[in-house]
Amino acid sequence: MNRAAAFAPGVPRPVAATSGPPLRVAVVGTGEWWGRQHAELFAGRPDTELVAVVGRDPARTAARAAVYGATPYTDLDGMLEREQPGLVSVCLPNEEHFAPTLRLIRAGVPLLLEKPLVFTVAEADALIAEAAAGGVFAAINFNHRYARPVRMAAAAIGAGDLGRLTFATWRFGGEAGTSAHPHANLIETQCHGLDMLEHLCGPIESVMTQASDDLGAGHATLAVALRFAGGAVGSLLGSYESSYAYQDTHRLELNGTAGRIVVHDTVRRYTFQRAGDETAQVWQAGYFNDTDRGFHATFDRHVDAVLDALRHGGPPPVPITAGRRAVVLAEAVIRSSGTGARVAVPDGAA
Repeated sequence: MNRAAAFAPGVPRPVAATSGPPLRVAVVGTGEWWGRQHAELFAGRPDTELVAVVGRDPARTAARAAVYGATPYTDLDGMLEREQPGLVSVCLPNEEHFAPTLRLIRAGVPLLLEKPLVFTVAEADALIAEAAAGGVFAAINFNHRYARPVRMAAAAIGAGDLGRLTFATWRFGGEAGTSAHPHANLIETQCHGLDMLEHLCGPIESVMTQASDDLGAGHATLAVALRFAGGAVGSLLGSYESSYAYQDTHRLELNGTAGRIVVHDTVRRYTFQRAGDETAQVWQAGYFNDTDRGFHATFDRHVDAVLDALRHGGPPPVPITAGRRAVVLAEAVIRSSGTGARVAVPDGAA
């Protein structure tokens, strides 16, 4: 799937009913993928007002802000002082998250951060320590959790429909992005898989990795064998040498002693089949159900939860610590790739 086409403007965005004045939101980042997606979402909701767009290039920033009736800024501190936003949504290039996020945390403003959090555990720890010290609301956008099939899978697991989990597999592959980092595939894209597998299956206790040769663009394809603390095993296969145009470019399978769940292309299809039963239960979005059929709506549903938590003084639904956990797992995968050995993962899922 072409990423730019997936985020085309003008897509209807149904939102939960709320009361009170719209929340003032600033978006930091003017990228054509998630920067535009964030601006469009907050400008289009009745419960939020996009008051500012912050970028480095004055002309680009002004053009983006003009589309949504917001004020452009190239000075982050100046924007905070003038606009006093109730939420700042950060969607900068993947390898440039740390310094601006640290500045915003120190300013004490509530945050919604695009993934990956950062590229090292040391930087993640610095951000989390600052956020904890200042009591800052800091959420990270692991939006795949909010796909309808994933929510159905979580509910089925919670109800015990799978019995004891025996194995889980994640496969996700497409074209490379713009990052030059040698582990971009793992850290900026497969972080969704690392987060999702622990979200549904519990903590991963060890990993063992096979990675493709570095042909000048990093390790573009890798396979990781996993062991979960609960006793199940699993696998993660991720690639930047595939295509988002392929059907089933993403596939998640969860197998238990009592049944099996398969999620196709994150939002396309959910199936559940009980062990020994030749008939499966299948969910697919109906004709008028554009919301659950569209990948972009996973972000909308996450923002519903973020705003609800922020308004009621609760913790973020997906906290910044989940971003750190994905980097912890990624660093273990990288160590295993370098040594050829199984690597134990420090305790504690986010």
